[in-house]
Amino acid sequence: MPLAAIGQICSTSSMTHNLTQCLSLVEKASRAGASALFLPEASDYIASNAASTISLCQPVTTSPFVLGLQASALKHRLPINVGVHEPTTDGKKVKNTLLWIDEQGQIMQRYQKLHLFDVEIKDGPILKESNSVERGPRIEDPFPTPLGKVGMLICFDLRFPEPSLALRHRGAQLLTYPSAFTVPTGKAHWEILLRARAIETQSYVIAAAQCGFHNEEKTRRSYGHSVIVDPWGKIVAELGGEEDEKGQGLDVGEIALAEIDLEVCEKVRREVPLLRRTDVYPELV
Repeated sequence: MPLAAIGQICSTSSMTHNLTQCLSLVEKASRAGASALFLPEASDYIASNAASTISLCQPVTTSPFVLGLQASALKHRLPINVGVHEPTTDGKKVKNTLLWIDEQGQIMQRYQKLHLFDVEIKDGPILKESNSVERGPRIEDPFPTPLGKVGMLICFDLRFPEPSLALRHRGAQLLTYPSAFTVPTGKAHWEILLRARAIETQSYVIAAAQCGFHNEEKTRRSYGHSVIVDPWGKIVAELGGEEDEKGQGLDVGEIALAEIDLEVCEKVRREVPLLRRTDVYPELV
């Protein structure tokens, strides 16, 4: 049975530091016999402001972070799913991108985040992703991997069921949500939304998360709690986050593993068929 590995890190503005974290996770996943490693959103860096987010961005062809991961994927013959930044054509913003690097170290798939995180939480964070990030233009089709057919989504996309249902309609068996959830929204909605997406699409959901404070000023903090959810909505792998009632630690620099059994996926879909009433509402394709 193939194993999926989720890795949890705390990205800073230093690509060198972040690459070191990720290479350690590649080593751990390889030693554990994983068939693929899933890393968080913005694994290459998390900057303190919009201007820095744009200035730090490099094309994947020259990014030392991406090139380092490509070399590691080839060395360990391990596919890697990782969130990075790419520059827009005019250089005024960046793309929040998810890459699939295959076991040959080649970038085979990419997805650009559809929904941007523009929120103002009372007594909590104020984040305007659209100040520095360009919206993605489309949903990308699922693609075959050693684990099954993967459909890629990112973080805030989690709040919208439509793209996950569209990917399920196109044949996805696994959905990804690499994330950097805030602590308030994470405590309130993270697990609930991930399990809901798994249940309604009858797919595995793989969510590698950023965790902890991203800068010395402690102005931005991520929730952690990376998880893998099976098609029945059961959490089958989990890492910790900030200290909570479960007594879990941060688990930064750690991986968690889960078997991906596509027979379970097919069994759930067969035994609980979700027959759409497309005569009443539109079909999502």
